[in-house]
Amino acid sequence: MEESQKEERVYVGIGEDVHDGFQSLEWVLRNCSSQSTTILILYAANTICRDYVYTPIGRLPSSSVNEEKLKDLDKYEEAKTDKILANYIAFCGKVKAEILKIQRHDGSIEKIMVDLISSLQITKLVLSLTFMKPLLWKSRSALRGLFHIHNQKPDFCELFVVFGGKLVFLIEENGESVIKDEVGGVIGRAREKKKKKHGFKVLLERIMLPEIADKEKRSCDSPSSSSSSSVSNGLADQWEKNQSEIELYLSQLSSSKTDCDAANDPLEDCVKEPTMPENMTTKERIEALKAKIREVQQVVQLNKKEAKAIVERQAKAEWAIRLCASRAEDLEACINEEMAKRAHLEEELDSAKEELYELQTEVEEKRAKLNSILELQRELASKVQLSSQEKSHAEIQLERAVRTRTQMVQGIENLRRQRDVLRRRIEFCKEKDAIGEAKRLGEPSFCCRQFSAAEIRAATNEFSERQRLKCGGNWTNVYKGCLNSERVAIKLYHKSTSLSEETFQHQVKLLSSIRHPHIVSMIGFCSELKCIVFEYMRNGCLRDTLFSTNRNSKRRNEPLNWHASIHIAAEVCAGLSFLHQAKPRPMFHGKLSPSSILLDRNNVAKIHGLRPSPCYDVPSSRADVRGFGNLVVQLLTGRNWAGLVEEAALIGVLDQVGGEWPLDLAVELGNIARRCLSNQENLGKELTMAMVARDMNKVKKKADEVVAGGECAQEDQSDVKVEEEDSEDVPSLFFCPIFQDIMKNPHIAADGFSYELEAIEEWLRTGCSMSPMTNLELKHKLLTPNHNLRSLIHEWENKRSALPS
Repeated sequence: MEESQKEERVYVGIGEDVHDGFQSLEWVLRNCSSQSTTILILYAANTICRDYVYTPIGRLPSSSVNEEKLKDLDKYEEAKTDKILANYIAFCGKVKAEILKIQRHDGSIEKIMVDLISSLQITKLVLSLTFMKPLLWKSRSALRGLFHIHNQKPDFCELFVVFGGKLVFLIEENGESVIKDEVGGVIGRAREKKKKKHGFKVLLERIMLPEIADKEKRSCDSPSSSSSSSVSNGLADQWEKNQSEIELYLSQLSSSKTDCDAANDPLEDCVKEPTMPENMTTKERIEALKAKIREVQQVVQLNKKEAKAIVERQAKAEWAIRLCASRAEDLEACINEEMAKRAHLEEELDSAKEELYELQTEVEEKRAKLNSILELQRELASKVQLSSQEKSHAEIQLERAVRTRTQMVQGIENLRRQRDVLRRRIEFCKEKDAIGEAKRLGEPSFCCRQFSAAEIRAATNEFSERQRLKCGGNWTNVYKGCLNSERVAIKLYHKSTSLSEETFQHQVKLLSSIRHPHIVSMIGFCSELKCIVFEYMRNGCLRDTLFSTNRNSKRRNEPLNWHASIHIAAEVCAGLSFLHQAKPRPMFHGKLSPSSILLDRNNVAKIHGLRPSPCYDVPSSRADVRGFGNLVVQLLTGRNWAGLVEEAALIGVLDQVGGEWPLDLAVELGNIARRCLSNQENLGKELTMAMVARDMNKVKKKADEVVAGGECAQEDQSDVKVEEEDSEDVPSLFFCPIFQDIMKNPHIAADGFSYELEAIEEWLRTGCSMSPMTNLELKHKLLTPNHNLRSLIHEWENKRSALPS
């Protein structure tokens, strides 16, 4: 096919043979080089005979099937056709393809195709040989149909005939229509023959039912043949009526001929001169002559009667001759007609033999297809049997899974009861810690313990980098340690600093004299190493919580909600107010910021970083008030904000990471921050931390009422949170002995220990047959999922992620 720049439409006629249809489409796709080609698939339903329907039990007359069944069969055939056409469309791939169904009705398919070429202006038409054969039923009729389309199509249409995925050619030679392949081999022939009046079906009816055939023959004759037939029938009836008379006449004619031959002519005997004796008298002679005359007259009368009879016989003979001649002509016409009928019957017999051969071929094909279907049915039956067995096996496994699930539910209930017990223990420990803290705060003396250098070094593991929490450059380092089974933070001053022993002792004395719930408590000190021991704040500094680079990511401290932020502000305000009202002299922080606010495990805020100050003046107090104002703004916005925030702009910059702020509380908190930053009361008085503390307590009370009333659902930030950084707070059985990390998919090995599936599989894959824990030979390499441990880990992680920082 020639390549075209514009859209090229190729019409392809495909029959119901799916394999041949795919071969025809493959030939079209192989020979269409244009990218803008559109393939229109022509499909005509096989409507050879609607008198019968084909069912699984055989062929049945249409009249014996009800309309509902006929509709179901039609829907089945239509669904089957749609499936075949959908496969054709999918086979075309990226090439655009459409379906055009041909409504055949009563017209012949070759005439419909010629009209379709003219109406649709088809320039390229590809026809499969099987497209014509199912529709015309006979292979030779299909060939003649193709030649009819080839001869009658318009000149602008280019016809391609494909058979078996190859191009074939239509050629007329020696009065025959021949189809040849590319190498010249003959595929089929189609001889031209006269149009028959009767088909194979009529021939069978003529043979089986001659009376019906004669009746149809008389009804199909023309008027002229009817009139000639009536004349012939009239002559035949006349012959039947006069046949006995003619036979009688022939027998009489034979007998009269014999009598005539035997008898002498009496008139000849009479006219002979009579012999008279000489001794007769004249009178006697006259009497004898008179007698002779009378005898002659009698003979004449007799001859007249005979002549009349002869004339009558001659007329009758002529009538018989005419009747016999017409009978002979009638018989000759009948003989000629029978000869023509015989030739016609011989032609029909040849056609019937050809059709019978085609039917036998089709029966063989159907039988082969039926055998393949039966084979497929046997395969499907075996697959159904296998499926039934698999279903039974699956049902057994399902029952086992149900029993396992029941056991797991029971295990979960046991774990929940254990969890409740653990919760009660945690509450008891919290109450115990609170009582101990209250006792410690209620002691009248604030004496601190002095630790030795060996104790400090042992607590910090010789000041290892792993234990270091914070580096202060060349001045200080902060280490995490454990003294007397208590977590502590140890602040170590570098030897290179110019801190004198007197200054160090003065700072120790100052810090040991301060005890407040919201100021970091000093536990002890070491003069030899110049280090101070403080209580350990698990959740670190407020700055890390507020200003993390990725606040939405999973980290140690979860984002603070608005309720926790208000509590932190109130607690810091209470600590500053305590310092400013200290006796005998007030104390000031001077450098208040989120970095100097530490949070314990319950997010309780405490101030640290107090230093001895030579003066306790008003500017220092103002610095703390202004620093608190900046801290409140940073808690509201979640940003490192410095300066005043207008009320109108405050709503747009509120920190929404930890939840939506109640606007009234946010506005009140913003007013407090603005007053602190401007350092003035409404009446122009100097703003003090005691005033700010009273306002903060009011805001805190309102916030607690909002949470208690359920107006804004918030989680209690004071609950116990499992620390991710602290491996000692994680149950040891959650760790994989190989990876030393929390397990995600624990499996039990033959030694009875649980491992991460990936770790133990890699252990076994490398050829290790010994237990990683006991160093004994493993009895087998089977791994069993530890569902109970996995549930415990999952529940622990959910609780850890649900609890606030």
